[in-house]
Amino acid sequence: MISVREAQHIVKINSSKGSAVRIPIVDAVNLFLAEDIYAPINVPSFNQSAMDGYAFKYADVESKLTVVGEIPAGDVREVAIEKGQAVRIYTGAKVPDSCDTVVMQELTEVEGNQIKVKDVGLKLGGNIRKEGYQIKKEDLSLKKGAKITPAAVGFLTSLGLTKVQVYNKPTVTIIATGDELVKPGNLLQKGQVYESNTLMLKAALKKLNIDPEIIFLPDNFEQTKLAIKTALEISDLILLSGGISVGDYDFVKQSLEENGVEQLFYKVKQKPGKPLFYGKKRDKIIFALPGNPAAALNCFYIYVLYAINQFIGNPNPGLEQSTAIITQDYQKKSGRAEFLKANINEGKVELLDGQGSDVLLSFAKANCLVYLPNEREQIKAGESVDVYLLPV
Repeated sequence: MISVREAQHIVKINSSKGSAVRIPIVDAVNLFLAEDIYAPINVPSFNQSAMDGYAFKYADVESKLTVVGEIPAGDVREVAIEKGQAVRIYTGAKVPDSCDTVVMQELTEVEGNQIKVKDVGLKLGGNIRKEGYQIKKEDLSLKKGAKITPAAVGFLTSLGLTKVQVYNKPTVTIIATGDELVKPGNLLQKGQVYESNTLMLKAALKKLNIDPEIIFLPDNFEQTKLAIKTALEISDLILLSGGISVGDYDFVKQSLEENGVEQLFYKVKQKPGKPLFYGKKRDKIIFALPGNPAAALNCFYIYVLYAINQFIGNPNPGLEQSTAIITQDYQKKSGRAEFLKANINEGKVELLDGQGSDVLLSFAKANCLVYLPNEREQIKAGESVDVYLLPV
């Protein structure tokens, strides 16, 4: 049995990025760039009006100006003006090369086809977005590892790009084992429980835009072995739920061994989630999570999420960490670390009732996990504790 820090280190050194693929930008949202992006054009690619108003020569700012035409956005004509002239212009339109300033329409006095500038604060070049002011051609636009957000989609498409190279999402299979499990929607008999782990894990994966394959199995060695064999053939990541302990009906560990999965660690000095298995077969990663749902979700956030984020090229793969002042006393057993469901607000953190490995109610209310390492046994209200912020 190993410590939390040892387990995290083993996951870290055995996690790697997935393959890079070139896909349409809009399909790359929430993925991470596998290449540096350099601007193929200036943005904007011309001197652009930032306002609805009038374009003119700043040397004529004190004069009455004769309006000799108008330029709407998208107009590609070359328009030239003379001294004492102006042209009506609209937001986003190309400013004529013969103009160097734009005045807002609200700050002019209009008489027929003549205007007088009333903007006392207007300076040379005012209200013009200069060509390339946002980014210049061949400048580094987004670095490798940058996340494709909706704003990044807009920016990259403004460069005229249609596809980007990103790290691909892993294919995932979730295998749930247990004779006691019943799918929600069916009649529940005494001694049975509704199976919630697969949908819980699927929901967590959905935040990463991953749609897993889900398999339900009874407590049967041959079926478990075959399901793992199939999953290893089709998936980059396999998550098993339940059956990893040492009971007479727990067949997962033996099935993994029969399929040639190398054990990287088994059992962690932590609560919840002690019976956690992590292994690999070539480039396939396997986590066998505890059957208790809170323990399974805790292990997902602390270990599985890191491995997935590494795969998709996230430069910050772990949960965001912080410190906070705890609001109550807490005593834990020695020899193991604990992850406690809690709520953090304005630098203070409050532990929630219901810390059992089977209790999801408190997890559903939590926005963080308080981490207490092995050596920290007694915590007093007002002390500082380490906190993992949950992606809620």
